[in-house]
Amino acid sequence: MPLENIISPIQPHLESVNNVIKKSLGSDIPIINQISSHIINSGGKRIRPILHLLLSGMNGEIRKVNHEIAAIIEFIHTATLLHDDVVDQSLKRRNIKTANALFGNAASVLVGDFIYSRSFQMMVGIDNMKVMQVLADTTNSISEGEVLQLLNSHNPNVNEKQYFEVIQFKTAKLFEACGSLAGILNKNNSEIISSYSKLGLNFGIIFQLTDDILDYSGDASQIGKNLGDDLNEGKVTLPLIYAMKNSTKIQSKLIKDAIKIGDLRKLPDVIEIIETTQSISKVQKKSEEQLENIKLILDNMPENNFKKMILELANYCVYRQN
Repeated sequence: MPLENIISPIQPHLESVNNVIKKSLGSDIPIINQISSHIINSGGKRIRPILHLLLSGMNGEIRKVNHEIAAIIEFIHTATLLHDDVVDQSLKRRNIKTANALFGNAASVLVGDFIYSRSFQMMVGIDNMKVMQVLADTTNSISEGEVLQLLNSHNPNVNEKQYFEVIQFKTAKLFEACGSLAGILNKNNSEIISSYSKLGLNFGIIFQLTDDILDYSGDASQIGKNLGDDLNEGKVTLPLIYAMKNSTKIQSKLIKDAIKIGDLRKLPDVIEIIETTQSISKVQKKSEEQLENIKLILDNMPENNFKKMILELANYCVYRQN
């Protein structure tokens, strides 16, 4: 099911989130407004805010404070994108030029810092210490994950355990916060808050696994970036780990050599080995395992439209094409 169909019932709430985003990004410095508008309006799916809103509605209600939190979550994500694109020297995201390609690395990093700090100003306005604690811990974990990924780059010996450690910090932690914050703001009991946190974690892992699948099997025009960007940046993702594990010594060496120097000339050979070893289907199975975890948690939740939309969103994240 298309994402717009899934989220149609909460569209008014998403419009409120967008209004908060627009209102909160204003600055007297023109280039901050230019870069902020460029990245915010570049066609992101808003999956994290959507998940927070849906979880807020499942065992409670969606209120103005949830619009604020959803915007804060999107700001934190946006700031990481600005920084990531500089670190990775990316030139294209979502089929448009990255901010660093248009405005330069220095401006992108500094505006990323501005968006981060603005999110913390908004957190203070909410005046809830538990919310502050979750978001402070989350941003710290994301930074640790980014550093860990940098340390692992161009290292073909990264294993599956190390890979999952990175994505749980770098990607899944913010999804996890989407869940726990929904429970905290609804004043749900600790059991529901824990379940929401686990739901978010599973969503985050799914989202990253699908991104990693698409980097070697997607349509470049659909995913909005060039195939093989991860290989070019020396990122050892699960499709490569499985391909090296299940291929011949010669094939494994080819992939390892390509990782070490980010050799895109070897991309067709790497994709062929990934296909031969059925590595994409193996990663897909891992993603579907996370989907089953989501279903098990949802089994204990009340039957309502929000629960139905969360399950539809989970299926979308597993099988999305961009």
